Amino acid sequence: MTATEVLGKLEALGDEKVRVQNAKRGASPNQFGVKMGDIRAVAKALKTNHKLALELWATGNVEARLVAILVMVPKELSVDELDTMVRSERFPWAADWLSSYVIKEHPEKEQLRIRWMQSDDPMTARAGWSLTASKIARDAAGLDLPALLDRIETEMPTAAPEVQWTMNTALAYIGIHHPPLRERALAIGERLGIFRDYPVSKGCTSPFAPIWINEMVKRGSK
Repeated sequence: MTATEVLGKLEALGDEKVRVQNAKRGASPNQFGVKMGDIRAVAKALKTNHKLALELWATGNVEARLVAILVMVPKELSVDELDTMVRSERFPWAADWLSSYVIKEHPEKEQLRIRWMQSDDPMTARAGWSLTASKIARDAAGLDLPALLDRIETEMPTAAPEVQWTMNTALAYIGIHHPPLRERALAIGERLGIFRDYPVSKGCTSPFAPIWINEMVKRGSK
């Protein structure tokens, strides 16, 4: 299937209600409003196809990029190519898929993490903090966690909303996974108050760091 044929299939699956919801979440007008389940089904039918993935990504279409993420081969992307991709995508949902399915599988993800943690671009900084949060949770060797808390305390209040989200994840993970620093992480979250009033569905945990930390610690103690 060609990129043009994939776009045609995605357009046929478009739904106005989904388009409206995507727009509210920050998607560009270059979208069809395809449900996530349908996007996954299209990608599954295509199977892995890196060349097609690059062509789909280049269209800038939201759904085409989501399909591209699912069918590309991370190791075939250079560090600079991936950096360009991250900078070009502003829709948080697509950015998070790119992080989960491509960046975290890339052989040079640590090099990228270090580069992006010093970036002024909101999307690469977001990706850098996302990689750092994963490292905090899985293997924090080599990380200066108190220094990261210093940065979060100083930078998060004025950071771009895109960056605040993954910085907050790093803050919560420090509190959850590193008990000696839990009290400080809780204090920082309480003082900053970021996401304190964030709306959540019934049964979901608030992203407000103190609530998130305490809930995860409580679950782990059972």
